[in-house]
Amino acid sequence: MNVADGFTRLRIDLAYDGTNYSGWAKQLSQTTVQGELEAALAVVLRLPAPPPTFVAGRTDAGVHARAQVVHLDVPTTSLVVSWDRLAFQLRGILPNDVVVRSVSAAPAGFDARFSALWRAYEYTIDDRCAGANPLTRTSVFEHFRHLDEHRMNEASAMLLGVHDFTAFCKPREWATTVRTLQQLQWTRTDEGLLRARVQADAFCHSMVRFLVGALMTVGEGARPIGWPAGMLTTRVREQGFNLAAAQGLVLVEVRYPEDELLAQRAIQTRAMREELADEDGVDFSDID
Repeated sequence: MNVADGFTRLRIDLAYDGTNYSGWAKQLSQTTVQGELEAALAVVLRLPAPPPTFVAGRTDAGVHARAQVVHLDVPTTSLVVSWDRLAFQLRGILPNDVVVRSVSAAPAGFDARFSALWRAYEYTIDDRCAGANPLTRTSVFEHFRHLDEHRMNEASAMLLGVHDFTAFCKPREWATTVRTLQQLQWTRTDEGLLRARVQADAFCHSMVRFLVGALMTVGEGARPIGWPAGMLTTRVREQGFNLAAAQGLVLVEVRYPEDELLAQRAIQTRAMREELADEDGVDFSDID
């Protein structure tokens, strides 16, 4: 149990349908997943104000999660029920499109954001031109042209590694756009849907959706296979492709090291991002 000065750090694993939310992060006059979760926590834990939460990946408006990870520090005296009971109580208060899978005491040194080794997303496209499946219309993007996944995989392979992804991010002032893209692979499901798995140490704002949008253009044959990689070099987002729709994107996995390495990983991640800040004059804290 991670306890300091009368507080206990909790780990919450949750899933959500992001259709009706303006993303994870709290915003004034907007309904967000973080806002709903913190309000529910305040009620269940009988706190005077919603407790601040910290998340593995700050998903955009309309983006979903099957495996989001959150941590927060709460007064130990407010923890008067079992972890299973606390998760049950939260599920009873939260809207039915936000589901707490589990609540547990976080291991020593755990940080949902900075202890993560990598995050993985999936993006699913229905390009069969047969009409959208009404049962998956909020989680699968319907595209009206066939896409060549072989061309898309060739183009994707050229994007792997450590790069400045400025051309594939919505810029945030003083935020670095250097990332390590570890996996970007397109496959066909048994139903014939096209699905990408995208894995990186971290992602900048809308990075996955811009990558998918560019690769769809390649898959249509409208751009050459090397075109997306060319934008990495120029760091300029060219015209001719759109930001992929939010509904096809799902956060599916966040990987952490063994418990005894959690604190070390968090220290290393912070040090690396502070180094980027020193080199580039950026705010290392604005990285997911």
